[in-house]
Amino acid sequence: EDRSASRLLHLDKRTGEVHHRQFRDIINLLEPGDLLVLNDTRVTALRVFGHKPTGGKVELLLLREIEDGLFEALVKPGRRLRPGSLVTLEEGLLATIEADLEEPKKAVRFVKGTKDRLYQIGQTPLPPYVQETLHDSERYQTVYAATGGSAAAPTAGLHFTKELISRIQQKDIQIGKVTLVVS
Repeated sequence: EDRSASRLLHLDKRTGEVHHRQFRDIINLLEPGDLLVLNDTRVTALRVFGHKPTGGKVELLLLREIEDGLFEALVKPGRRLRPGSLVTLEEGLLATIEADLEEPKKAVRFVKGTKDRLYQIGQTPLPPYVQETLHDSERYQTVYAATGGSAAAPTAGLHFTKELISRIQQKDIQIGKVTLVVS
């Protein structure tokens, strides 16, 4: 539950010594005048599951909405779903593979007005090494996430808390922000 209680492996580059710490100890490793750069990207991609008319399983990772009802997506199995292919999702929601985009992406069209239903059935995409079910999608956002559009969180940043960031700033450590979108 406490993000900053995660483990932190610290290699002292001057001595070569390895120290096992907790992430909250990062404040002791930073010095006044240092610059800490944080990626403020926010995970907005959605993972939805369905099937082809033949019954085969389909997974869509909706990366961004191009226009109302049309999404840029990663599709599994991508090669077998050509433009014109239909996909049936939960609750009978239908999607059509509209076009091949730059490999491996495709344009996927949903009936207009179904966006709310997509967000109800969609899941936050998690990396394959996270095995537990995510009950609160905010747990896979950094506490400083601001700019949407990413398919994955900057995972090292998940260990910061608002309190830890405040303590870092009080120590006269500058914080810069960049937006690096993962898609």
